[in-house]
Amino acid sequence: MPALLRLARIKQWAKNILVFAAFLFSGRVLDPSAWKQVLIAFFAFGLVSSACYIFNDLADIERDRQHPTKKNRPLASGAVAPSTGLAMGVVLLLAGLALGFADDKWVGTVLVAYGLMQVAYNLWVKAVPVTDVFWIATGFVLRAAVGAQAIHVPISGWLLYCTAAFALMLGFAKRRHEFVLQGEECDQSRASLVHYTLGTLNMYVGIFSGMAAMSYSIYCVSSATAHDYPGILLTAPFVIYAISRYVLLVFSQNEGGEPAEILLHDRHILFSVIGFLLAAAVALKGFAVPIVGAG
Repeated sequence: MPALLRLARIKQWAKNILVFAAFLFSGRVLDPSAWKQVLIAFFAFGLVSSACYIFNDLADIERDRQHPTKKNRPLASGAVAPSTGLAMGVVLLLAGLALGFADDKWVGTVLVAYGLMQVAYNLWVKAVPVTDVFWIATGFVLRAAVGAQAIHVPISGWLLYCTAAFALMLGFAKRRHEFVLQGEECDQSRASLVHYTLGTLNMYVGIFSGMAAMSYSIYCVSSATAHDYPGILLTAPFVIYAISRYVLLVFSQNEGGEPAEILLHDRHILFSVIGFLLAAAVALKGFAVPIVGAG
């Protein structure tokens, strides 16, 4: 059973927190029906994403056996038979899609699109540098969009832009981690890595971390949510601090291989998440931040 749980990568469900983004700032956090809809969307996306991880591991089983850490994954190590993994992936996929369509037809439709994107990723996209990371980032944007659709509220373009930039930062940091970890043998576990250079990956991480911080800051002052809840500006310092801390870990300790692990184990980032949630709660209670215009 532990091997099957590791195969499903439950820890990676931390990425699905993005499903709650629109809900958090919708002003409906005390609405039981909204909670029900967004939680169903969260679990539906979790099940489908777990299925996609399993299918990805099945496709990459030989490459993973050449990787210094991925060789310990349940399928690559032999702890779980490929036939068992395939059966588990199919069950999780069908369960997630059924839950998604039960929540909302468009939620289910987006989940189908996400699944098809993963098929394309495994067949072609993962071998194409830059495209591979942008493809993954699109999956993060879909998570945020699903959360908004589940409770039928609009979502800010700036929030989607921030989500994309944040995902690109994480994606290129992961590529950098793999590149540094494997050196000249990096192409044995991921074909696209041979086309990257360390300098290029460093630049990408820097570019998209800055874009993520900037776009979230703009969201906090220029979005419809900021108009309704001006105190949302209080959340920006926690987001910027978390991004800064993450970049420090990437460049000083070559972290970035498993973003979920950093989220769960770095005290600074955990503090930022807690501070962010508290600041958001204060903002949604109607606290306003006075902003003095220039000139």
